[in-house]
Amino acid sequence: MKRLSNHLVGVDQGSEIMFSDFEDDGPMWSESGPRERKVTVQFSEEYHNAPSVQVALSMWDINQVSNQRADISAENVTSKSFDLVFRTWGDTKVARVRASWMAIGQLKHADEWDLY
Repeated sequence: MKRLSNHLVGVDQGSEIMFSDFEDDGPMWSESGPRERKVTVQFSEEYHNAPSVQVALSMWDINQVSNQRADISAENVTSKSFDLVFRTWGDTKVARVRASWMAIGQLKHADEWDLY
């Protein structure tokens, strides 16, 4: 459990279109095997330290011919940003993905100064 040591709690959220590979026959749509797409998301304000980040698929367009395989996660979370990562594998054909995210964490107090 992450404990926040002050009353300055920030909640940031957004939605990112990660790819639309059916339009240009990109790898998520045309290839098979392990595939990955990363999108770096910048927070609207810097947190005091790395926040907790929750991600979810909010839209996915997938071919019904093969199994539906998907993994979505937040990686490399820092006080300023994180990587939104979508993975698939096997013969799954993914046309488009949009992911939503929410970050909750401690904000810096206005009286905090970084001198060095």
